[in-house]
Amino acid sequence: MRDYVIIPTYNERGNIAGLLERVFSLYPAIHVLVVDDGSPDGTGQLVRELQQKYPNLELKERSGKLGLASAYLGAMKDVLAAHRDLHAIVTMDADFSHDPRAIKDLLAGLASADLVVGSRYIPGGAIPDWSFYRRALSWGGNLYARIVTLSKMHDLTGGFNCYSASLLRRYDLENMGASGYGFQIEMKIVARNFGARIREIPITFRDRTEGDSKISNRIIYEGLILPWRFSPLVVWVSRKARSR
Repeated sequence: MRDYVIIPTYNERGNIAGLLERVFSLYPAIHVLVVDDGSPDGTGQLVRELQQKYPNLELKERSGKLGLASAYLGAMKDVLAAHRDLHAIVTMDADFSHDPRAIKDLLAGLASADLVVGSRYIPGGAIPDWSFYRRALSWGGNLYARIVTLSKMHDLTGGFNCYSASLLRRYDLENMGASGYGFQIEMKIVARNFGARIREIPITFRDRTEGDSKISNRIIYEGLILPWRFSPLVVWVSRKARSR
């Protein structure tokens, strides 16, 4: 059984080599798929060079900045199709905000879960480097999404997650609706609606030290609108309207 880590990149040349070195030093047998969206800074070229050093490193290069959701969804589809012996897929950022040491805890959590969420908002989780404004924005966004979707999960928007292959094969990956960071919410709520076993483990989320944040007003807007697609009230009203 094999485990994959999927890492989307855009202009992460200053981070990716160090991150890959850290991941493979901790987990020599793990497989890593980097999905690069045509980074102008040469991230893709650097990953190609690093493939000579790391036999389990794969690269998927795309023609431009096509979005986080499509990067993950396309990579998940590729890995699921290529490997019937797949055990799990871990999703993580390229900027060291997610500590590679926690990968083992995420994978271990699958012993009693189908989806393991690296949570900043349960006891033991932390975001030590963020400003009050960004911390409040993230915490408030999670609370908002939890209320709208009636979810018990504390960290709906976080990107450090581990999915069992058996769970991922239940998704309709061709027809997920989110295009940006709302993808993280959608994947978790769909898992809940499947009746999947979901477990949260605490993580410490660090701010990036190299490169620029990818947060934009469009991403924030999607985070406000998308949860309503999964609101039990909206789903109930929609079903009533179709039944008339």
